[in-house]
Amino acid sequence: MDGNTRLHDTPDWIANITIQELENNPYPFYERLRKEAPVAFIPALGLYIASTKEACRAIAKDGETWGGFISPAGGRTFGHPNVLNVNGPEHKELRCMVDPALQPRAVDGYVEDLVRPIARRYVEAIEDKGAADLVATFCEPVSVRALGDLLGLQSVSSDKLREWFHKLSVSFTNAAVDENGDWANPEGFKPGDEARAEIREVVDPLLDNWEKNPDDSALSHWLHDGMPEGKTRDRERIYPTLFVFLLGAMQEPGHAMASTIAGLWTNPEQFERVIDNPKQIRRAISESLRWTSPIWSAVARQAKKDTTVAGVDLPAGSVVMLSYGSANHDSNDYDAPSKFDMDRKPVPHIAFGAGPHACAGTYFASEVCRIGLEELFETIPNLERDETKEIDFWGWGFRGPKELHAKWEV
Repeated sequence: MDGNTRLHDTPDWIANITIQELENNPYPFYERLRKEAPVAFIPALGLYIASTKEACRAIAKDGETWGGFISPAGGRTFGHPNVLNVNGPEHKELRCMVDPALQPRAVDGYVEDLVRPIARRYVEAIEDKGAADLVATFCEPVSVRALGDLLGLQSVSSDKLREWFHKLSVSFTNAAVDENGDWANPEGFKPGDEARAEIREVVDPLLDNWEKNPDDSALSHWLHDGMPEGKTRDRERIYPTLFVFLLGAMQEPGHAMASTIAGLWTNPEQFERVIDNPKQIRRAISESLRWTSPIWSAVARQAKKDTTVAGVDLPAGSVVMLSYGSANHDSNDYDAPSKFDMDRKPVPHIAFGAGPHACAGTYFASEVCRIGLEELFETIPNLERDETKEIDFWGWGFRGPKELHAKWEV
């Protein structure tokens, strides 16, 4: 089935959806998709979307039929090869490069010493102010600083790391195509191009040093691990995956923290329980990841052969975007999915994906989020929402609150 035939057969309510509508509020559209078209071709994107949990999980876990793939906008942003868009031995090599520092046992060995001082420093900077936008002053800075220091980017300011991931996000989500399949907004890739050029300018001298003087930083290990003695990994095999990390891995813990706070604010009784009992924080984070998945719809797969999913025949080569944020609101698995409720029956979410291309940083991100919230709630237990300010969630590829205004008595 060619693109013109797909467009001709597409119902108007699907054909007319815009990227801006998805960025502002994807939930109503995806709710209808789950009911009427669990796998559907979306002309605005030029690819298919899987919206139900069953379809997303089936595709993600079937490595025989589906290979790792990145959306065209993602490929334009990160380059090739990156850990998201390769398969087989090449994927194994890149996962062997990034996975060791992110395995739970490894994370448990360093995460407290790495993250808690960072979180404490940022919360101490705001505790006497009585009000703050928690996204800008705490959640995102803690997130980017934790990953930046793990990678070995201590010399890069948190503001610069935040700038990089926001610019890469603008590029990654510039996914709209016209009726010919061309980019609807080619200028939308400029911020990502600027960020990549600056990242290379900053990181190249660090790699020069690590080639001769390896240390315990993750990027140093990326250079050396798995390589013959005296050899280092080609930088062109490092940078595309580094760009992935500087977007996805930078934003996940920060958006998860902010979404957890926003979710708890919708349920004051549960918020008080979490404040009184920090052991409840993990449970709140898990519900938040289901409620507003940070990686909302940013992962794709490509069919290696003709196949059928949710009754839709897909020829080999078809690209399907896996919408985890939609899957985690599937009413077949969750009652009242739009409600934040950490007491709901525990059903595993797929906020970090499934199968061989599941997110490598799942455990690290969750631990950064946990430690950050522990420090925030312990230091400012009387934290409350500033009701005079709206909480605007934004994003379709990646999603989280743009701002989160809080106040407290000093």
